[in-house]
Order: sequence, then structure tokens, then C-alpha cells
Amino acid sequence: MAFIEIKLTLAQAEPWKDVFTSLLADAGCDSFMEGEFENILLAYIKEELYDAATIDQLLQNHGFDTDVKYDISRIEEQDWNAVWEASYEPVTIAGRCHIRAPFHEPKPDVEYEIIIEPKMSFGTAHHETTSLMIEYILEEDFNGKSLLDMGSGTGVLAILARKRGASPVVAIDNDPWAYENNIENNARNGIDDITVKLGDANAIGEQVFDVIIANINRNILLNDMHLYAKSMHSGSCIFFSGFYQGNDLNIIKEKAASLGLEFVSNKVKNEWTAAKFIKNRSEE
Repeated sequence: MAFIEIKLTLAQAEPWKDVFTSLLADAGCDSFMEGEFENILLAYIKEELYDAATIDQLLQNHGFDTDVKYDISRIEEQDWNAVWEASYEPVTIAGRCHIRAPFHEPKPDVEYEIIIEPKMSFGTAHHETTSLMIEYILEEDFNGKSLLDMGSGTGVLAILARKRGASPVVAIDNDPWAYENNIENNARNGIDDITVKLGDANAIGEQVFDVIIANINRNILLNDMHLYAKSMHSGSCIFFSGFYQGNDLNIIKEKAASLGLEFVSNKVKNEWTAAKFIKNRSEE
């Protein structure tokens, strides 16, 4: 499987890296990396999903008062690991959860250590949305609670939730690459009881969960939220991320309220946000 690399050179890093990450995610890019300089963003999209006209239109007529230069190149599958390993660094969240690659040294003094080899899957904990979701997972009591990780990517959130006592755990992603990567990462962390499914929100079926985590993007969350709500009982909680504070969060809140999901709290990092909701008893 080949990928298209979109290398953006921005007039300035902030806030434009986050802005164009969101725009390109909506256009089908599913992996992002920092470039060699602060103002460079690398975005990746599967070759079969790449539409040159759509990407050109987005980047040439983005509607913002900022300059963007970009280059397009084709990346073969076998080249990816070398590209990724050259730039990937381990990360520690909230001083409690350390996420590293297999080639990094262990960190035995941390409460939770997770080994992730993301390949082309989203979820290395470097992005703000993954980091915010990890903070929520570290704060919540998941012991003995059934949990769904929707749009699971590398599986890092499902793995941490399982380490925190969630059971049973189901992880769903519609990308075959992420599906395989999730299974591999579960094995790397000595976990053999997370059920990994390939599919979209329809793969949830009739299952009902105590907790749902969905770190995807605003449009997919809005489109599939009714299916998430259907798979929750009264008192179930759901954590959303993959969008910005402000207008994005307000739109998510409005849709959630229409489905009987009460807003509880949110966290913000560099304009990105994660939010917690609980299902009303009256909506059962």
C-alpha cells in the first residue's frame, strides 16, 4: 500500500498547523508528523483515496489570511518505518503514562508504559486530541466497565483503558491497516482480550457499553453519534475528541443534547478539545 505525502510549509506554525491538520483530516488524511522545521507539517493519505483536485482546491483556496506552500510525493509502504522512526520520540502524559516505540528504552519508573508502533495508524499520543483522551482515561474509574474505542487507530486508548481495568474492551476502526496495527500493538503490550473489529460505527451492532471513547473528527462524530447513543445505557459516559473548542464544541454539544447526552466537562490543549458526556436516564 502506497501513501501520498503532502508537505506543507506554513507562514507560521501556530495556529496554522492545527488548522490544516483538521482540514486535511476531513479530506482523508489519516496520519500527520512534524517536519524538519517548526513551520512544516507532513500529512499522509492512502494513494487510492488521494484526489489531487480536492487537495489543491483546499490548499490553494483555504479561505485564511496566511500563505501555504506545499509539495506532493508518493511514499512506498516499505519506506514508512524509516521515515517514522527518524522523527518519532516517546511521550509521557500527565507524568503517569509513557508511550514509546519498540526501539526506545523502557521507562520502568512510570505507572503505565505502552509500546506502540503506529506505522500509518493515528494515535501516537503526540497529537493533542490523543493526549487529552489519555488524560481523561487516567482520571476516570474504568475498573470492571465495558468500553468501546471507536476509531481506535493504533489502539493506544483501548490498551490504556484495559490496563486501567476496563473489561470487556472492543476497538473498532474502518482502516485495514489500523485494524492489523491494533492487533499487533495489543500483543506488544501483553494484552490478548481486546476484541478488535474492522468496520465503521455499524460494526457496534447491538452491544451496549458503560464507556465509549471516540477520537475521530467532528464530521464523523456528528454523523455517527446516534449509533453511539444507541449503544449506551443510562449513566453510560462517552468521551469525544478530534475537534476544536469554541464553535466545534458547541456543535457537538447541540447534537449530543438532542440524543440525551448531557455535557459534563471538557479539556483544551492548543485549541483542540476533548469532552465528556453522560446519557440521561430519561432517554432510555
